Amino acid sequence: MLRRLDQFRQWHSLDEKRYCLVCGNLITGRQIQVAGGTRGNGPLRLNCPTERCNSIPMDWVLPKDEVLAKMERLAEQERKASALKPAAVTIGNGKAVPSHKPPNDFMSRLFKFALPFKRHA
Repeated sequence: MLRRLDQFRQWHSLDEKRYCLVCGNLITGRQIQVAGGTRGNGPLRLNCPTERCNSIPMDWVLPKDEVLAKMERLAEQERKASALKPAAVTIGNGKAVPSHKPPNDFMSRLFKFALPFKRHA
């Protein structure tokens, strides 16, 4: 099924892994969801198994060593950043609020990761 529906990359086994550029997770062929095919004649499509991720095979890349190393570096940066989060500040009404507004960290990490995969025209 994967071999037929994934037009972008070859699958040799259901145990092969892909890195999803949308959600940042490693997924295997066994985890990928097949949707569609209503009443036997609708088009089938592949979806990422991660909850609330709507990526398709075009968004999945082979996890080469450099990709896995980059994932590990990003995870380490995330662990360090969470350890350095500033404490909440209590305001006059007794409610605790963060002392700063965090940047859109996910989008910046995604952009940094996807940049090497950008096709040059």
